[in-house]
Amino acid sequence: MVQLIVGNKGKGKTKHLLEKVNAQVQETSGNIVYLDKSAKHMYELNNKVRLIDLSQYCVTSADEFTGFVSGIISQDHDLQQMYLDNFLTLANLEDAGSDISPVVEKLEKMGETFGIDFVLSVGRNEADLPESLKSKVIVSL
Repeated sequence: MVQLIVGNKGKGKTKHLLEKVNAQVQETSGNIVYLDKSAKHMYELNNKVRLIDLSQYCVTSADEFTGFVSGIISQDHDLQQMYLDNFLTLANLEDAGSDISPVVEKLEKMGETFGIDFVLSVGRNEADLPESLKSKVIVSL
């Protein structure tokens, strides 16, 4: 399952994402991974959440990003949830005209196959999302 937290830059998406991940630590029996573009939020996360700073790795395209996520999944059979902060930056989809649907669909397939829930913070308004993704929005700021 893929869920989206959407809104323009500076609206508080990361705050909602951090609250959600820290609340889920108590309810989730499996492992949780938090992907970000830096280690800035390390001290705001529960110590049971694995923070991965994607800027430390050479990920330069959407395909490389999905490959990176697949690698994480392949190494952790107890992985239950992944939180992706600044999704557009992580997946190299920052251009306003970029269609994020193919990457979200790949994440959806990975989630179904391996039983992983994804929560993404997306720096776009809900109105700017493709129709196919609007049903996945859980918070719109």
